[in-house]
Formats: sequence, C-alpha cells, structure tokens
Amino acid sequence: MSALPVSVTIVALLFVGSTSANEATNNPLRVCADPNNLPYSNDRREGFENRLAELVARDLGRDGVHYTWWAQRRGFLRNTLNVAACDVVMGMPSDADGALTTHPYYRSSYAFVSRTDRHLAPASLDDPLLRRIRIGVQLIGDDGANSPPAHALSRRGIIRNVVGFPVYGDYAHESPGSTIVSAVASGDIDMAIAWGPLAGYFASIAAVPLVVQPMPNRDAQTSLPFSFGISMAVRRDDSALRNRLDRVIVRRRVQIDGLLASFHVPRVDAASEDRP
Repeated sequence: MSALPVSVTIVALLFVGSTSANEATNNPLRVCADPNNLPYSNDRREGFENRLAELVARDLGRDGVHYTWWAQRRGFLRNTLNVAACDVVMGMPSDADGALTTHPYYRSSYAFVSRTDRHLAPASLDDPLLRRIRIGVQLIGDDGANSPPAHALSRRGIIRNVVGFPVYGDYAHESPGSTIVSAVASGDIDMAIAWGPLAGYFASIAAVPLVVQPMPNRDAQTSLPFSFGISMAVRRDDSALRNRLDRVIVRRRVQIDGLLASFHVPRVDAASEDRP
C-alpha cells in the first residue's frame, strides 16, 4: 500500500535549498526508523517521517538520508539512537525519556473515527451514544497497556462494548497499524478512538468514506491528556544537532505543515507547541 502522494507544490518546496555554510556537510543524515510503520515510515520511504528526513537532510546540506531500520517497539532508542546507529529519530513524543528532543514540529490528538453513513458524532466521552456502540481503542506497549482514551472510557464504566487493538498490529502484515481503522470501514466496530496521524491517514484511503473527529486536549473528568507534541530526537549529549534541527523547523515551517496536511494529520493547538 502506497502512501498518499505529496502535491506537486510541496515536492517543489522540499527541493528549495536554505543551507547555512556552517551546517553543510557531505555526510548523509543518519536516521533510525521503522521499516513497516505507515503513515510514519517504511523501507520504501513512503511515510511522512521519511519525507521529513529528506527535507531536513536537504536543508542541512547533507548527502541524502542513510537509514538504520528497526521495529519501533520497546527498546527502540536503546538499540538504535543511543548506541550511535543513527543521529536522529524523526518522530518521538516531545517529553520522551532517553533522548533530547527538538521543539515539537506538530501536535496532534486522539480522534473518533466512524463511517460517514452512520452519522455518529459524539459530543464528548460522556455522550450516551458511546454506551450503545462497539468502540475500538488502541492498546499501547508489549504488555497491552491502555491508551489515555481507553482509561477515560473505563473510568466512566464503558467497558463491555470496548474492543482492544494492539497499536503495533500484526507486524507480519504491511501497515499493521491500519487494523483499527479498517475495522471501522468494514463495520466490525462502529467507532474507533485512534491516535490522530494514524486515524487521519488510514481514513483518507479507506474503501468507504470515514469521518475523523479530533478529541479535546485533555479529558475533563480524569485530566488525562489526549493531545501530544511530536518532535525529532537526538542523543542526550548532542545539543548542537538538536539546535540545528530546531532552526530547520523554524525555516521549513510552511513545508512541514504542508507535508503533514498531505498525509491528513489532524493538528491541534499549534500556538501551544512549546518545549516540554
């Protein structure tokens, strides 16, 4: 399955150079990424993090992008970035442990996903509708820990009609994260609550029209956060590269925003994208 193509305008913008002399180098940008994790990355370089890596490499005057591929599971940073297999990871939570992060280049939230023809539009997690329909939620981590929306539903006693989907999916299949959105499209569940970039991308290429409705930044009842800033990450001792990447984010703001839009990434609270 191919990623959604970037528009001609965005492609043209990505090739515009803006490299300062003290950042130029003939070395490639060394990136660690997951080879099977659309919409973020894959080994065919079709994800938006792949496209972002190319943009950054060009801006810094690097000679392309060199990848170290590793499934993004527990231990990912320990086995890649932190043993110097690469110098940057393109997408990490801004408050991630074990790495030094840039200013967030986007902030997204979890989102409701439903079929357009079902006309399901919950006002909040307190909407009585959510007690009557089958809801898919993402389970995070190898131990099947619940995502913040799953915790919030559980706190409200919404349990029996909830179906869990491992966020990693079945890695033996291409784009394993697509399963929860595919279940909405097929009618196996009535609604999914999924992380925004995944929800937006797979809804955009689903076989039937789907609606993506971003959730609020925080759950009023539990105070659990539903939105998160996403940054690039470097090793803790590499503040020089982190600072250069921060400057790329500023210089390439328009191109980055266009790239994210082309992959249907829901954006929230751009004005509050501060370093944690």
